[in-house]
Amino acid sequence: MKKLAIIATKGSLDWAYPPFILASTAAALGYEVQIFFTFYGLQLLRKKLTLEVTPLGNPGMPMPMNMDRWFPTFMLAAPGMQSIMTSMMKKKMKDKGVASLEELRELCLEADVKFVACQMTVDLFDMNPKDFIDNVEYAGAAAFFEFAGDSDICLYV
Repeated sequence: MKKLAIIATKGSLDWAYPPFILASTAAALGYEVQIFFTFYGLQLLRKKLTLEVTPLGNPGMPMPMNMDRWFPTFMLAAPGMQSIMTSMMKKKMKDKGVASLEELRELCLEADVKFVACQMTVDLFDMNPKDFIDNVEYAGAAAFFEFAGDSDICLYV
């Protein structure tokens, strides 16, 4: 059986989709899949997802109404802009029929994708495992390398 190892390090709305889409697709194709959530990627394991998207630092983000051509970049840091951009992104995803993060996460779990939370990062940020969804394992990087070392594909997202 082929294996896919994914390291999820980002905790924003736009960066939450790739690990779940890739994992669920690989599982559907018969891969054994494991996602190692570390640093800000641990936000993706919270029971209640309150993720936002920010256009700052992401010059490749397509902007509505060609804003990237006429809207000053420094204005993207204005108060409330992150909430506006998050609302716009969520609406666009809904309009296009993109599954919610919660749905994708559940699809992964149903397909036996293994979720591993980095114990060191949980401890570092004083996170409470009670805030995370069920079916999460806790381990260090060494345990992840046991799986990743034998994987056919290893992705860092």
